[in-house]
Amino acid sequence: MDRALAMFGSEIAIAFSGAEDVALIEYAKLTGRPFRVFSLDTGRLNPETYQLFDKVEKHYGIRIEYMFPDASEVQELVRTKGLFSFYEDGHQECCRVRKVRPLRRALKGLRAWITGQRKDQSPGTRASIPLVQVDPSFEGLDGGAGSLVKWNPVANVDGKDIWTFLRTMDVPVNTLHAQGYVSIGCEPCTRPVLPGQHEREGRWWWEDAKAKECGLHKGNIDKDAQAAAPRSANGNGSAGAPDIFESPAVVSLTRTGIENLLRLENRAEPWLVVLYAPWCPFCQAMEASYVELAEKLAGSGVKVAKFRADGEQKPFAQAELQLQSFPTVLLFPGRTARPIKYPSEKRDVDSLLAFVNSLR
Repeated sequence: MDRALAMFGSEIAIAFSGAEDVALIEYAKLTGRPFRVFSLDTGRLNPETYQLFDKVEKHYGIRIEYMFPDASEVQELVRTKGLFSFYEDGHQECCRVRKVRPLRRALKGLRAWITGQRKDQSPGTRASIPLVQVDPSFEGLDGGAGSLVKWNPVANVDGKDIWTFLRTMDVPVNTLHAQGYVSIGCEPCTRPVLPGQHEREGRWWWEDAKAKECGLHKGNIDKDAQAAAPRSANGNGSAGAPDIFESPAVVSLTRTGIENLLRLENRAEPWLVVLYAPWCPFCQAMEASYVELAEKLAGSGVKVAKFRADGEQKPFAQAELQLQSFPTVLLFPGRTARPIKYPSEKRDVDSLLAFVNSLR
């Protein structure tokens, strides 16, 4: 903890979920260095969790930086699918709206973040987490792959030792722990565990126990296991992954639509198109930036679009659209037949906008 805070100063923050993560704050306080704390308020946390937030702020004399989901996205999800759709089609879509996208916004202002992940929390997804890593799923301040460092200082610590530390230091803890809750998330998706059950069995208990991640630490899921998983009919490595880049400002192109773009030699307006796969963590990481860019360009004479280029479309995209890896961003200028490929790994709004403006 001391090394992390010394290296990154105000450009690193502790991710606080309101459970044992209070240990991270205590460790940070013991270093004597200034530190930042942020938390994701999904709007569906237990009352006891909100009470803990207040107690922690008062105990440590800090202000937690809360990140909230986009109200229009929550409204659309609830209006379209109801309040409890995750019981029927899995928790990933709800978590993406309420947790992953707000986290993405928080991390865009940092160069590093500190998590309370432990290897013993989830043998299926966290058994191999390192103490320090380049974040495999999210982007930091500079944008692009490798721009964010992820610190997991308690990766090798047993849960029972965390609790010994918390009791010794006499710090605030979530009162739900005394009611049998161990791993605590949103109220509808968390329940107490029975003696002998693993702590993650209380989270999304209706789903496969081997992949219980909400998307915040999706990079933990073993890539070999993903590759060996049953493939869907369209050839994607992750059946049922919810679509991304969903915005009225982003046009969804079919195969015919993008073929027509390729044929045009004198387009009425430039088109910016991302070739993506919804299960790709790097595509997910740039989603917020791309949607924001599309909204900024609305009415400017530049069309912003997406083309799903995995599965059966991948050979076509590789042969005709310069696809090498996901995501690939192409600009179809107004007076040039062939599209121009975005050459950088930086996928923040400003970098993408500079690319568009230089060629439009």
